[in-house]
Amino acid sequence: MVTTMTDINILQESHQFSEIILESDTFNDYVDLKQQVQSNKEAQTMLRHFRSLKESYDEVQRFGKYHPDFKKITKEVREYKRELDTHPLIAEYKNAEKELENLLNEVSQIIALAVSPQIKVPTGNPFFDQASSCSGGCGSGGSCGCG
Repeated sequence: MVTTMTDINILQESHQFSEIILESDTFNDYVDLKQQVQSNKEAQTMLRHFRSLKESYDEVQRFGKYHPDFKKITKEVREYKRELDTHPLIAEYKNAEKELENLLNEVSQIIALAVSPQIKVPTGNPFFDQASSCSGGCGSGGSCGCG
């Protein structure tokens, strides 16, 4: 592979993006909240309990609805997940995590478009996926709408 000045410029811009991200309020909020969750005894106890419930749930899922505790365990996991998601610190952490994910998706999109408009960036977000994709063409067997 031959490296061109365009490749070098893209790499430099990518590095600048990463520096901007590391200095952003979004990233700093995420790191601060992650540390708060890790040092909060109540949150850690809840997370440990959820992990043990999740292990039980995974065991039950191997047999599906034929497992004798299927309904009980499934209900417990859903209810506890709801309780976990509504814990103020954990909810705030999840929001910060989502904000950081959105920022990284935007940056990935910008970098991909700088290389080529045909690059697809799977973001898990239909807004970004639609902006970068060919409406199901190319690899999906449909007629491609790429330019």
